[in-house]
Amino acid sequence: MVHIRYAGRSLDIREKDIEITAGMNDNDIKARVAHHLDVAPDRLRGYIVDRAPNGNLIIRPEAVYG
Repeated sequence: MVHIRYAGRSLDIREKDIEITAGMNDNDIKARVAHHLDVAPDRLRGYIVDRAPNGNLIIRPEAVYG
């Protein structure tokens, strides 16, 4: 499962629905997500790809603390 936080929305999408495969790097994953969201890939430049222990991916804005 891919959990996406973008523009105040939360989406859960299956990897196969956006053609994400094991071993893809963060930039490739963000490009697939951008395509799915119908936005330019650079809109996700400041986003993080977290890999959960259960295999799920979380694409979210980079958190800034302090």
